[in-house]
Amino acid sequence: MPQNLIQFQPGMSLDDFFSRYGTEAQCAAALEASRWPQGFVCPHCEATAHSRFQADGRAYWQCSQCRIQTSLTCGTLFESSKLPLTKWFQAMYLLTQNKNNLSALSLKRHLGVCYRTAWRLKHKLLEAMAERESTRVLSGKVVADDAVVGGKR
Repeated sequence: MPQNLIQFQPGMSLDDFFSRYGTEAQCAAALEASRWPQGFVCPHCEATAHSRFQADGRAYWQCSQCRIQTSLTCGTLFESSKLPLTKWFQAMYLLTQNKNNLSALSLKRHLGVCYRTAWRLKHKLLEAMAERESTRVLSGKVVADDAVVGGKR
């Protein structure tokens, strides 16, 4: 019987995850590379010339053309969050690695945050994933796993 390519796609082990995203600097570098793959682009005027500076322990980018200042998390899901990026990345990993749903209580225990924080984190991430996939329409042969049709009456 042939292998299900979706089921056996390569994943990332916990060791791989922590070696790649274990520090705040690694998470920030990954976010910067994802947000600006060809280098900084101003969110206001789309110019690329900029200066970079540190203030209050955070990095800021200032557009040389329109003088708008932005941070790495500005305009993203992480904006206005007091949680470090490492916690956000860990939450993303945990939520995407489980075949079944991960409860906010379980997320709280894994991350070492309060329940309310875990609940908000989870729902922000699920909302972002749903929004990203909202325009995608399934076509062709669709196979669902672990489905129960009917049930006890």
